[in-house]
Amino acid sequence: MKIRAIETIVLRIPYTTGGSKDTGAWGGRAWTTADALLVKVSTESGLVGWGEAFGYNAIPATRAAIEQMIAPICIGRSALDIEPLLAELHAKLHIFGRGGPVIFGMSGLDIALWDIAGKAAGLPVAQLLGGRRAERLPAYASLIRYAEPALVAQNVERAMRDGFRHIKLHEVEVAPTRAAREAAGDSLPIMLDVNCPWTVQQALHMARQLEPLDLLWLEEPVWPPENIAGLAEVRAAGGIALASGENFATLTQYQQLLEAGAVDYVQPSPTKMGGISELVRVFTLARVHNATVMPHSFYDGPGLLAAVHVNAALGRDSLVEWRYFDLEARLYGGHMIPREGSIEVPDGPGLGFDPDPEIVSRYRVD
Repeated sequence: MKIRAIETIVLRIPYTTGGSKDTGAWGGRAWTTADALLVKVSTESGLVGWGEAFGYNAIPATRAAIEQMIAPICIGRSALDIEPLLAELHAKLHIFGRGGPVIFGMSGLDIALWDIAGKAAGLPVAQLLGGRRAERLPAYASLIRYAEPALVAQNVERAMRDGFRHIKLHEVEVAPTRAAREAAGDSLPIMLDVNCPWTVQQALHMARQLEPLDLLWLEEPVWPPENIAGLAEVRAAGGIALASGENFATLTQYQQLLEAGAVDYVQPSPTKMGGISELVRVFTLARVHNATVMPHSFYDGPGLLAAVHVNAALGRDSLVEWRYFDLEARLYGGHMIPREGSIEVPDGPGLGFDPDPEIVSRYRVD
């Protein structure tokens, strides 16, 4: 089962979000398309695995890391020796960064290798990890940043009509967050991801203003994201449960986050922090520290499937993040779309679904 080829495929799929969108908040050009970087691993036996490396504006750098650094080490190696191969990659490539494009690339590879392992065994990935605890998992609608209170309220109401019973905002002001609470009513859980904008004192000030809105969690309130001591301070004094971890890239960082008592919810992103292998380890680590894992899965392809499979096998009260985009097309057709606030756990071999080749062909930009 030797690796014959590793191919990177860039997809660019147009989308809308129910109104204007402040995507410029995430760096570089504003998003008008949902850009994804697929990693296709082919073996000499004919089995093919699909992974996803964190994409968006980082795609060119991540693609170069895969093609120029990661793939040359992997070609000719056994696709089933996931643990030793990834350990070797981490050791050999650490001088190029313990986060960012190199780790993103290894994440996509790892997911693809788990897909191959499941296909070789004739089992879904969740079964390889001990078995799925449910056929469907609860999902939350993760909205884009709208900034305008009226647009926030409209899209919260739209998500509720679509069956979601948990909603996450990406606002940074009190007024649009209050509009969401008023639209949702008192009982529907609302989460707020502010994407690391504040100092510790600013975060504490905002937490006092947000506390009456009864948020399930406040996500990444402090700059920089690795300011673990600052997060712990806000958690202790802010009066709102905290979530963080999307921007962490190594198991050591998650260990430090949890040992500091800095969060209630930890949010590893499988396409950014090492794939399925590392995600499994974070679930185990979080259990020791009595924290809940809420995987970051703001994507539509194999990265979403990876989060679902690990969640299905190891999660406790863990939700699936659903990117609330109206995409022009979806990689898996009618599969992997939440219905009445829950999403299916695939039961086919590997990740369960391969990307639709017609969709890949139509939206491929390389």
